[in-house]
Amino acid sequence: MSHNVSGRPPAVVRGGRISSGDAALQRKLNAEAPRIPHLFRRISELFAPHKYSLILTVVLVLAGAALSVVPPLLTQRTFDDGLFPPGGHPNLPRLAELVGLMIAVYVVSALLGVWQTYVTSTVGNAVMGSLRVRLFSHLQSMELSFFTRTKTGVIQSRLQNDVGGVANVLANTVSGVVGNVVTVIAAFVAMLALNPQLTLIAVLLMPLLVVAQRRVGQVRARIATRTQESLSDMTAITQESLSVSGILLSKSFNRQRDEIGKYSAENRNLVGLQIKQAMSGQYFFALVSIFLSSIPAIVYLVAGWLLSGGSVNITAGTIVAFTTVQARLLFPLIAIMRVALDLQTSGALFARIFEYLDLRPAIVDAPDAAPLPVDTSRLGEVEFERVSFRYPDARGEERATLDDVSFTIEPGQFAAFVGPSGAGKTTVSYLIPRFYEASAGSVRFAGRDVREIDHESLVSHIGIVSQETYLFHATIAENLRYAKADATQEELEAAARAANIHETIVSFPDGYDTVVGERGYRLSGGEKQRIAIARVLLKDPEVLVLDEATSALDTISERAVQQALDTAAHGRTTIAIAHRLSTIVGADVIYVVDHGRIIEHGSHAELLIAGGAYARLYAEQAAEPSATGQL
Repeated sequence: MSHNVSGRPPAVVRGGRISSGDAALQRKLNAEAPRIPHLFRRISELFAPHKYSLILTVVLVLAGAALSVVPPLLTQRTFDDGLFPPGGHPNLPRLAELVGLMIAVYVVSALLGVWQTYVTSTVGNAVMGSLRVRLFSHLQSMELSFFTRTKTGVIQSRLQNDVGGVANVLANTVSGVVGNVVTVIAAFVAMLALNPQLTLIAVLLMPLLVVAQRRVGQVRARIATRTQESLSDMTAITQESLSVSGILLSKSFNRQRDEIGKYSAENRNLVGLQIKQAMSGQYFFALVSIFLSSIPAIVYLVAGWLLSGGSVNITAGTIVAFTTVQARLLFPLIAIMRVALDLQTSGALFARIFEYLDLRPAIVDAPDAAPLPVDTSRLGEVEFERVSFRYPDARGEERATLDDVSFTIEPGQFAAFVGPSGAGKTTVSYLIPRFYEASAGSVRFAGRDVREIDHESLVSHIGIVSQETYLFHATIAENLRYAKADATQEELEAAARAANIHETIVSFPDGYDTVVGERGYRLSGGEKQRIAIARVLLKDPEVLVLDEATSALDTISERAVQQALDTAAHGRTTIAIAHRLSTIVGADVIYVVDHGRIIEHGSHAELLIAGGAYARLYAEQAAEPSATGQL
């Protein structure tokens, strides 16, 4: 199965059908869709719960299409029997009867159309909604490495564009296919019944318009492709320039005018393309208008010629009814020619969705996985036994990130991992909650292999505070309750006090209802980090993992955060991934990691006496000007 994912948005879908101008782009996107075995069987399974609604849809479409050719036939009778009967004077009772019947047909057709729209919309959106939730749930189960190697925009495209396209295309595909086919057949039969000679004239002229439509569509498709690319470029500029990080960058380098100029230039290009696209279709629509206006005129001419010859008896009602039916034949005929693209498009959308649904998470619970007992005396114990690890996307010649690592951290112990960047320290923190699977060896938690523990149970006992704190664009209270949804206000405040952030929060005008902004940008780095610590304290885990939790902070903020971390670490197993050695000098045990291996371990004092890698690293940091007052 292919996993090559394109993040390009699908072509524009208008009214449930792919517009003619976007046809070439849509065909290209369809060709790039993955090949999924038994695709249409799987699609039909999605609609199986709605089979009665689909049957009703077909019945409604058939009825509506059949009724669509009734008014022209009634028009014939209205002219010939009501307005201009053989006696010469209008037959008012007959005329009233036919007009009433005609109005009744219009009312029934309109009601059937409303009913059909409701049914198709209900089915399409129900399938789309369940599919969107199913896909989102499946993505939540994917391992961390999937998200590190996949662009967020690509994932969003699957959830928004592809799943949304399912409702737009499929809600109208069945009704469009059945309705247009029935309409064309019924209209053609009605025309033959009215007059075979006039039918021949109308049918001979139809291919001219169809050929013109295809040629104009090709031109519009080329322009549409360039328009889509320009739209993508503008979206990228907007995303990069108007994000918080992008705005900070442009303001700090005084490049706002350059960004405006870049956006304006692309906007001018887009406006020009959109004008070309709009104008390229005007000739076609003008041709359609001329054609639709000309066919009745030609029919009148042919009818006059036939009448003058005396060989055919054509009534005025027949001529009016014929031109009315003929006018309803053209667009369904063109729509039928696009059915293949509509069906292919819906299949491609489903293929891209099923591609993600068919991905299997690399980390799943074993069949016999069980929750951890809360009364075990070893809760909080972490052990690595000859663990080696390579990231899934690592090349064959790359060395392992961790190589034969072994250690044991006792419950309540404070352990630190130090070493140069890329040594493998953070990887240790990923393996403990089983965000990644060890390539070899065994990771144990509370004396049990993490692969034998129910993953939700394992994670519930571990709290993580990383260097890159993530806060939602929500209130402080909502961000804190992410750890415990039913936490009371008293519990929020207790956690905030323990994290040394309560007084700061209540100093804000809205207190705990303060909205922190995108990624918490309305707060300082130290404030964000202490809120993250309060969030972990609200979770109250037995094991606390601190991944470079203070490395990006200034000295004052670091001291405030460090006080909060000391409080958080009290009474629980703490594993600190540290760059600044000043934060871990009080650790019970320090592991020095280099090139994926533990090269020495011991307390701060023991490692200084040993005079090894730790002592050299400590001396280097002590000599740095920025380290003054920290070591």
